[in-house]
Amino acid sequence: MKRTYQPNNRKRAKKHGFFARKESNVLNTRRQKGRKKIVVK
Repeated sequence: MKRTYQPNNRKRAKKHGFFARKESNVLNTRRQKGRKKIVVK
């Protein structure tokens, strides 16, 4: 039986990566909050 989690780096990056965050307002809100680090890599 296949396991439920089949990791796929491309899919993950598309959903949660830097460019996905850039598209939404996540980066800007975190910047306004005064975060040291905006994106975790």
